[in-house]
Amino acid sequence: MFLMQNLLILTQVVLLAVGFFMLVKGADWFVEGAAGIADRFGIPQIVIGLTICAFGTSAPEAAISISAALRGNAALTIGNVVGSNILNILLILGITALITPLAIKKNTFRYEIPFVAVVTLLLLGLGVAGGTVSRMDGGILWLFMILFLVYLFRMAKTGEADMVEEIPEDAKQDPLWKLLVCTIGGMVLIVWGSDITVDSATEIAHFFHMSERLIGLTIVAFGTSLPELITSVTAGIKGKADIAIGNIVGSNIFNILFVVGTAALITPVAFASNFIIDSIIATLAAVMLFVCVAKHMQLRKMSGIVMLVSYAAYFVYLLQ
Repeated sequence: MFLMQNLLILTQVVLLAVGFFMLVKGADWFVEGAAGIADRFGIPQIVIGLTICAFGTSAPEAAISISAALRGNAALTIGNVVGSNILNILLILGITALITPLAIKKNTFRYEIPFVAVVTLLLLGLGVAGGTVSRMDGGILWLFMILFLVYLFRMAKTGEADMVEEIPEDAKQDPLWKLLVCTIGGMVLIVWGSDITVDSATEIAHFFHMSERLIGLTIVAFGTSLPELITSVTAGIKGKADIAIGNIVGSNIFNILFVVGTAALITPVAFASNFIIDSIIATLAAVMLFVCVAKHMQLRKMSGIVMLVSYAAYFVYLLQ
């Protein structure tokens, strides 16, 4: 029996290592492919970060929330989305800023970061007004999603001077099919690796008798945000700050407008009273990001430390 338990835990440790390898390798492919596509078509990398990267790395949150709504457990949606958005800004950007400074484009500072705060307040207002996010509210969220996509389309089409990367004429470009394979294959590895990592880590936690609540607040919450973490850190290290920032900002917008909006269209989503504080904290996290980059148009190490300390304080609050 003891030998069997040791064998099982060893298997989970191996799976955990495999999952992390898939995450790192997938992120490497994904960032290279997405950046290559942006360069090839003259699309600002921030647009790639706000769309392909953001939507792709939000796949775990979308899958969990929408499937929960289909199973009649829509109450899970708000907690999953709001909690993930707080973690994305305070923890993931905090960690990324500790590793490497992240430059912020003017458009991101002026429009996209404030838009995160606006849509979070919109969700809070809709939820508080009726105690649920109704199907009509879901339609409102989807309307904002469409408006955001129109904004991104116009930004990609006009390609403002301060957003377009200079590409040397003699720079070697990979064929489009290879860039697409890297992007799609990398995304598959990230999401699959995230699932393996969360499952194996959960089994290890059970082995050491961690409570279900603690597992949910730590391993599962962190696990569903692993794609954002790995993608942002990898993009930051590779000097693709637009993708690192756009990935998080776009993911937070996508989580509220698409994930909650879609879940609400399926069935009204309960908005419990304790989500009010969480939504306020999510809004303050977006405001903190705005303030941190306001002076130097860059997210620096000190700001990363402040963000991580803030998330630690929020985590302590969750454990009360």
